[in-house]
Amino acid sequence: MLEIRTFSHVLNSTKIKRLVTDYGLSAALWRKARFYSHTVGPSEPQDTSNSRSDNIIDELKQRGLVCHVSQPENVLWTRLKGDEKIKLYCGVDPTAQSLHLGNLVPLMVLLHFYVKGHDIVTVIGGATGKVGDPSGRKSERDLMKNDVRQSNVKSISQQLRRFFQHGLEYYNNRHNVTEFSSPGKYTPRNNFDWWKDIKMLDFLADFGRHIRVQSMLARDSVSSRLQTQNSLGFNEFTYQILQAYDFYYLYKEENVRVQVGGNDQWGNITAGIDLINRLQPTQKNGLPFGVTVPLLTTATGEKFGKSAGNAVFIDPSVNTAYDVYQFFFNTLDADVLKFLNIFTFLDPNVITSVVESHNKSPNLRYGQTVLAKEVTDMLYGVGSGSDSETLSNVIFGRYDVTLSATKLIELCKKAKILQSADRKDSLVKLICKLADCSVSEARRKLSQGSVYLHSSRIRIKEDVSNWAPYLIDDQVLILRIGKQKCFIIKMR
Repeated sequence: MLEIRTFSHVLNSTKIKRLVTDYGLSAALWRKARFYSHTVGPSEPQDTSNSRSDNIIDELKQRGLVCHVSQPENVLWTRLKGDEKIKLYCGVDPTAQSLHLGNLVPLMVLLHFYVKGHDIVTVIGGATGKVGDPSGRKSERDLMKNDVRQSNVKSISQQLRRFFQHGLEYYNNRHNVTEFSSPGKYTPRNNFDWWKDIKMLDFLADFGRHIRVQSMLARDSVSSRLQTQNSLGFNEFTYQILQAYDFYYLYKEENVRVQVGGNDQWGNITAGIDLINRLQPTQKNGLPFGVTVPLLTTATGEKFGKSAGNAVFIDPSVNTAYDVYQFFFNTLDADVLKFLNIFTFLDPNVITSVVESHNKSPNLRYGQTVLAKEVTDMLYGVGSGSDSETLSNVIFGRYDVTLSATKLIELCKKAKILQSADRKDSLVKLICKLADCSVSEARRKLSQGSVYLHSSRIRIKEDVSNWAPYLIDDQVLILRIGKQKCFIIKMR
């Protein structure tokens, strides 16, 4: 699913200087860095052409993005090495308003194929979302109202388009790609479009004989629930049939040959492969394949997701670019290498250099800074990482004196942290409002010397009504209360 043409990666002097300035790496390393690189033999030309023949599966495995590939894997490898165009899909059910970081791992696999010229399809489960996938769950999902589900479908559809749009922009920016870029085709789908016209009796008559109950019972998503005291409804039991038919439909109608999903989707994916092999001659479209990605966890074994209670959502109305930047900036040292490989397009050699530099002085959080900027740029658009870093520096006491009040207001609005106040308000009144405390407590904070104004951190011990000495460009006040709280306020 990626139609790729060759192009030259040109690193001009401006690009090299920016990369060196941003990450402190040698210009020589950046010149040598190639994405999807391989060892060049003595007689092999050393070019940087973007070709589908690169061993993308091997690259994804090295990055920790691929766990399992259905057999015969060598057939898929041969097709990719032969520069053949492959079409892949990944599905997501509208169980929430927004996708979260855990959902992005299989989508990163699609993005890697997409920028290399292969076509990709995303399927939103407008139909399957009504039923509920039991995979990885210990109990049945709560019933969702139709209007909520439809709202989620609309929201996630926009997020998916934005993800691949920003992902391609990010990839091109890091490769200095302009008019020579030739990604694949992105096609969004909603499985309700083909399920809405299928009648149950017709489906059972046409497909029921090809579906084996023994195989359904043996799959982990079903057997794990049957071994516990939690009940399993018929709706969840048949979910794998619905997903299997999705794969069959896309294979037959749109020549999709690879389904990508999480490890917990292996049973559903193989159900689709089995159905295709039973119903459809594979000589024309080729063999169907399944690819699974690992469950996203931290070095401490903590999972990402709604059920774990730590989901970081990618919809800007839920989590802003600054929120995502801060999340990755606070990543554990042990997770930096893993997340750089999974969530960025940095060359493996560059990632190794970043981690080595980070390990020399972990307290400087250099690796986390690179990671946070890269991921934020990929998810929210090139430049959002630098903007988030600038705002973070202001909040944590590293104010850039060249930063104007207008720019600071713009950054705070995007991050949804801008406060406002009337110039007639006193400092005590302002502290009460922002810290949600009493007048006596506000005065106590002042007397204890825990209140600071302006970027230069001027300690204030008495009430203030004349704001002029503390404002940036006569517009913005920076108020700090203790070590943890920082407020950026536009003064009216």
